[in-house]
Amino acid sequence: MSEKQVLYPNFKWTFSTLGCPELTLDECCSLARAHGLASIELRTIENTADLPVLFERNYGTPENLAGKMSHESISIDFLDTSLKLVGNDSETRSDFLKFIPWAEALGAKWLRVFDGGLVSKTLEDEALNQAVDTLSWWTDLRSKNNWNVDIAIETHDSLVFANARSQLAEKVDRPTRFIWDSHHTWKKAGESLEESWSSLRDLAVNVHIKDSVSKPSARHPFTYVQLGEGEFPLANVLDILKADNYGGNVSIEWERQWHPYLPPLETALSRANELAWI
Repeated sequence: MSEKQVLYPNFKWTFSTLGCPELTLDECCSLARAHGLASIELRTIENTADLPVLFERNYGTPENLAGKMSHESISIDFLDTSLKLVGNDSETRSDFLKFIPWAEALGAKWLRVFDGGLVSKTLEDEALNQAVDTLSWWTDLRSKNNWNVDIAIETHDSLVFANARSQLAEKVDRPTRFIWDSHHTWKKAGESLEESWSSLRDLAVNVHIKDSVSKPSARHPFTYVQLGEGEFPLANVLDILKADNYGGNVSIEWERQWHPYLPPLETALSRANELAWI
C-alpha cells in the first residue's frame, strides 16, 4: 500500500485540548499519536484550565512532569493561559506566572495570552497603554530571569484588526508574536484572509482553524460546525499558508469546552484525515 499523501506536509499540525477537556494528559497524547500528530496545545485537561494546579497535583514538580513527557513522542509547544494584555491586574499576572516553571521544564516555546479589550478598528489610548505596559512587564521579567518561553498573542478581540496590531507594533521595542485565529479576524473584523496574513506572516507562530455558520449560539452570533462544512473559507487559509511556505504550527481549535453541542474532537481529527490535511 502506498504512503498516504497529505496536502500540507510542511505544517506542524496540532490540536487544542479545548476539544477534549475531559481527557487526561496521557489520553491527549494518545489521541495525537492516533492521528499522526507530534504536538498538542494544552488549554484544558481533566476539565480544568488551571494547569499549574493540576500539574502539581498529578506530578508534584515540573521536573517530574518533564521526565514523564520525555518518554512521549508528543511535544507541548504551547501552554494556553488566560492572561489578557488589556484588562489584567496583579492577581491575573500572578496566576500567569505560575505557568512559567512548568513551561520551562517542558521546553514549551510559547505561552498563549489573549489580546483582551473590545473589538474595534483602532485601539483606544487606554487599551493601547495597557497592552504596552503588559508587554513591557513581561519583557523585563523574561530578560531578568533568562526564561526561554515567550508569549504569543491570540487575535481574539482588540487585535483582530490589522490596524490595531500596527498601532501596538509602533509602541513596543521588539516584534510581538501572534497566534492567528484565522476565523476571528475573518468573522469579527471582516478582514480578508489575505489582508490578515499579510500583516501576520512574519509574526505568526501558530494558526488556529475552525469553521462556523451564521446561526446564533449560546455564546456567539455564530455556531461552530464540522471542519469544511461551514461558511468560513477554511481551505483558502491552508492554501495561503502553503503558498507562503509556512512551516509552523496549525492548530485545530475545536472549542467543545465552551460549546458542548460540538461532538468529540475525534470527529474533527477524523475529518481532517479524510480531507488529507493531516
